[in-house]
Amino acid sequence: MPRPKGKSELLTTVELEFMMVLWSIGSGTVREVLQGLGGEEKRAYTSVATVLKVLHDKGYLSAKKVNRAILYRPTLSKTEYEGKTLKSLSATLFNGTPTALVARLVDDEDLSEETIKEIKDIIDTRFGR
Repeated sequence: MPRPKGKSELLTTVELEFMMVLWSIGSGTVREVLQGLGGEEKRAYTSVATVLKVLHDKGYLSAKKVNRAILYRPTLSKTEYEGKTLKSLSATLFNGTPTALVARLVDDEDLSEETIKEIKDIIDTRFGR
């Protein structure tokens, strides 16, 4: 099964929305994904099927025929995709410097003392302090 490749293979907004549904339900058919999308925007069955096929072709989904339906399952976890996306963002926008990415986040966000403490705790836990 193909795996997602390269920076150019990050998800579009619509693809990410579909992946969020599949990460939430684990696996699903076109109908199940359509139901999971919910929201006010109505989507056609064929449109959902097309996006799932594109995600499969990109290597983000595996596909298995079950009876008359195709069951789609993510080939990587949400956590793995988050890491891939952050690495790509760091490389392309912050010249491969994660500290610049974190500095921008801290500078641009109105972080509460509680949030800052949580960030510090994560760093301390990660580095065993």
